[in-house]
Parts: sequence; structure tokens; C-alpha cells
Amino acid sequence: MFAVTLDHDADEAAFRAVAKQCIAHALSPRSVAFVSPDEPTLLPQLPTDTHEDIAISVPRSFATLMHDAVCHSASDRFALLYDVLWRICGGERDLAERASDPHVARLMDYAHSVRRDIHKMHAFLRFRERQVEGRTVYTAWFEPHHHILRRAVPFFVDRFSNMDFLIATPRGTAIWQDRTLSFNPPAERSADEARDEVLDGLWLTYYRTTFNPARLRLKSMVNHMPRDFWNNMPETALIPDMVMDAAPRVSGMMDMRADQPELFAERIAGRMAKSKAQHSVPEDHAEGSLSAMRRKAETCTRCPLFRNATQTVFGEGPRNAPVVFVGEQPGDQEDLAGKPFVGPAGQLFDRALADAGLDRSRAYVTNAVKHFKYEPRGKRRIHKKPNAGEVHACRWWLDGEIAAIKPALVVALGATATLALTHRALSVTKVRGPYDFAGQSGFITVHPSYLLRLTREPGDDNAKREYEAFVRDLKKVGELAPAIRA
Repeated sequence: MFAVTLDHDADEAAFRAVAKQCIAHALSPRSVAFVSPDEPTLLPQLPTDTHEDIAISVPRSFATLMHDAVCHSASDRFALLYDVLWRICGGERDLAERASDPHVARLMDYAHSVRRDIHKMHAFLRFRERQVEGRTVYTAWFEPHHHILRRAVPFFVDRFSNMDFLIATPRGTAIWQDRTLSFNPPAERSADEARDEVLDGLWLTYYRTTFNPARLRLKSMVNHMPRDFWNNMPETALIPDMVMDAAPRVSGMMDMRADQPELFAERIAGRMAKSKAQHSVPEDHAEGSLSAMRRKAETCTRCPLFRNATQTVFGEGPRNAPVVFVGEQPGDQEDLAGKPFVGPAGQLFDRALADAGLDRSRAYVTNAVKHFKYEPRGKRRIHKKPNAGEVHACRWWLDGEIAAIKPALVVALGATATLALTHRALSVTKVRGPYDFAGQSGFITVHPSYLLRLTREPGDDNAKREYEAFVRDLKKVGELAPAIRA
């Protein structure tokens, strides 16, 4: 049995050199013991009389495993690597990929720990500005768990190549000066190391402003930021107070109302001012005067939806329209434009009317609910279906529109419009077709937004069939109210 001498921080090149010698002498893993230069041993040293430079071909998986695991601080890493290398040379070419092998599994754990240690050094190392012999040098102290200094320092060289810095660790020191990188023996941390008010202040400000109390997970925080690194990180002094303050901050955020875009806020403020001047809407319809109802609807507060909508979206069309089409509620584009059925669903509605031979300019188009109900999602406003109370509150305006126009036919587009006109929750598919709305001739069909959703499902022929059925319904509307035909 022979002793193979390797420094405790030997890299893969040093290991590769001695491993070649061992294989050249046909020494099995049980015939060698890897020792450090300062470790006493009674074993004879590995013979160095081999002059031939043997070539060893190893799979990429082993080279990758060796590249990381050799940096681990465990004393058995060289023995494990040589054992796996010996078996690979013996024919087990896929050995480094076998996580079930105990030696390979341990090396994989070593490699993972090394990569994690490098990541922690990149994340948690903090520089401080110093003046050394009239030159500005940025110094940092870090305590890695493994021999990663040579692997981790190139990261800092790439990012701070224009400044001189020194990174000291208990395992070695790296110096970048005059665009030259050198490595020196380990250093001790200075006992009187002063704080850098500027850089430490930047870290404190950055950490304080990016801390999200709503996503606080103490166990995960300690896992990603182990406590043994805290002494070298100025921002960790903030953690106890920020953790204690997290719950009250989250509670305060939940009580705050969502910010409104400036345009919406201006319109809402103006409408609220009008609402205070006109405290209530008279409970009698200005029959025959759609314009009067439209003006009064601008300050409608009959349900809470007025608070967040941009404006009231009243019906639109001629005073003597033969048909009134009733949809659900304005969408995002209708809310901004102040007109019904101008968004994607409205454009599909116009196309279907044209295919059915009907003239939209002769129809009155409105909605069961006059304000846009939505929930904010980032910068978008996502449609939210109005509830029965909101539909009932807005029924007063719908009744006024129908009473003023006296149409030959009222068409309910979708379930919400059907609820508003019948006061009952009915299945559109079951009652589709002509319907009597308490003495008013009516017709029930689907809402164009339903057809729009179907078109977003690629490869579904149902969209075409449903659109054709909708056009057939509109043709029946034209038969019941011929004055709307183009």
C-alpha cells in the first residue's frame, strides 16, 4: 500500500496527475491512501519512476462530477473519486451516472454542496472600500465551507474588472490588482475591521425596499440564507425587526384599496362630486326622454359598481328602434369608450348581424348592468360576472329604456340579460328562442362573448356550429321584427 500526497485544497488538475500515476502502476483503490503533506504516515510514497504519459478517457459525466466534488472539504473525496475512476477504467463506463452506487451518491452530494457554497459566496460576499498606500482597494471577508475560492473568484473578476479588490478567506486569499489575478495563503479577519458607511448603507436600503412581508417564510429564509453567513452581511441586522413587523404590514396592505390608474381616478372623482350634488335618482322614469335618463345615469350610485368603473355605459341606438338587444355588462373597451358592444365581442356581434341581414344602426343596444365589474390583475382588468343584486339594482334603468323605446322585440343575449328581463335564473340553452317577458315580446339567445371564447379553442368545430346557430337566431329576430332588416 502506498501513500499519495495531495494538498488539502488540491484541484482537479493535481488529482488527475496523481490518479494517472496510480493507474500506471496498476494500483487498486485499496492499495493507495491519500494524505496531505503535513499528515504523518508510515506508508511508502507512491513511486515516481513512471515516465510514460498514459492517456485516460473518461465519460463527460465523471469529468463533471470530479470538477465539482474535488473542491469539497471532506477528507475522503480523493479516495472516492479514485475508486470511481478505477472502476470506470475497468469497464463500468456509465458508473458516474448511477446514483444508486453509494460512492457515486456521496460524490453527487459533495458536488451539490460545492455548487451551493459557490452560489452563497456570489450572493453573500460584501465588499468594503479601503485606502491602501494611496490606492482604493475593495476588501471582503468570507468563510466558505469548501475549497471554492478559485472557482468563485472569476465571477467577481468579470463584474468588477475595473476595480482592485481582495477577497480573504480562512482557506486562501484572492487578489485582483492591475487586471492580474493571484492567489495567496489564508488570511485572518481583522479584529478592528471598520464598516463602510456608503456600501453598507446601499445594502441596507436595497434589502429594506425589496423585502416583501407577504412572502415571508422563516424556514425558507434560513435555508437560503444560513445563519453562519450573517456576521459578514450588514443587512441581516434588519431581519429581526422586519420579521416582527411583517404581520402588521401585511394586514395594513390588505386594508388598502387597490391603486387606480390616474385616468380612472379622475373620472371617478368627478362622478362622485356629481353624485353628492344629486343625492338620488328620482324613482319615476322620464318616459320618452332617453337623453334625460342618460344624463341621470352618469351619476348612478344604485350599486357599488360605480366606485371603480370609469363611467356609466348607457344604451345606444335610435329612439324608435324596433328591437332592443340586451347584453350582460360593458367590458374593458366599452368602459373606456363609454359605448356598448365596441370590444371584441361587439365586433363579433356586428359580423353576425351582417350575416343575418340585420342593420345594427336600426337597433338599440344596451346592457343589463351599466358599469364594468372587474378584478385587477397586474395592469389588466379581468371581467367579473355581476351578481343578482347588481342586476336587480340596474333593472330600473333597463325598464326605463324599454319603456321609452317601446320596441317590437327585446332580445336577451346570455344568462345575465335573461335574469334581468325575467327575474329568474334560466338556462339559455333550454329556453332559447321566442319568450314572453311579462307581456313584452322577447327572444333569448347566447351572448357573443360565449362565441368568442369558443374561437380561442383551436381545432374545435363547435365554434363554427355555435356561430351559425347564433346567426340563425338573429334571422328569426329579423322575421319577428322586419323593420330591423338591412
